Amino acid sequence: MIFLELFWTFFKIGAFTFGGGYAMLPLIQSEVAAHGWLTGEELVNFIAVSESTPGPFAVNMSTYVGMTAGGLFGSFCATLGVILPSFIVILIVAKSFEKFRNSKIVSRCMSGLKPAVVGLIGAAAVSVGKTVFFPDGISLSVFSDAALYVSLAVFALMTVLAFRKVHPILIICLSAVIGLAAGYGFQWI
Repeated sequence: MIFLELFWTFFKIGAFTFGGGYAMLPLIQSEVAAHGWLTGEELVNFIAVSESTPGPFAVNMSTYVGMTAGGLFGSFCATLGVILPSFIVILIVAKSFEKFRNSKIVSRCMSGLKPAVVGLIGAAAVSVGKTVFFPDGISLSVFSDAALYVSLAVFALMTVLAFRKVHPILIICLSAVIGLAAGYGFQWI
C-alpha cells in the first residue's frame, strides 16, 4: 500500500518539523533512505532542482519523491501528507491567535524551537555537502578528482555572490551554467 505509506511518511515529516523545508531535509533524507525510494545522489540532485523551481521546497520534494515511488497518485498522496499538518496548524492558530498572542509559554516554546531549527538546517547542509563534495566517502583519492575542486570553486563563488546580495535567480542560473560547462569539461578530460 505505497500510497498510504507515502501519505503517512510525509504527514509525519510535515507534522514534526518546524522551520520550513530545510529543517525537513534531515527527516526527508532519513525516511526516503529507509524506504529505499531514492538514492542519496538522486535526493541531492533533486534538492538542486527543487531550489530552482517555483514553489515551496517541501512541497516540491514530496511531490518528486511521491512521483518516483508511486506515480501520479503517489505524488498527490505525498504532497497532501506534507501540507496537511501545516494547514491544520494554521487553522488552529488563526482560530486562537488572540487568546495566545501574549502567552509566555508560547513565546518560550518558540524561543526553544529556533536553535533546534538552526541545528536541523546545519545538519542538512553537512549531509548534502558530504554527498556533493565527497560522494564516495572521504579518502585521499577524492583530492585527485577535478570534480571536487570545481565543486568547491563554484561553492566559494556562489557564497561570495550571495554575501554581495546578488539576486538568487542570477546565482542559480550562473551555477547551472558553470556546472554544465564543468560537466562537459570533465567529459573531454
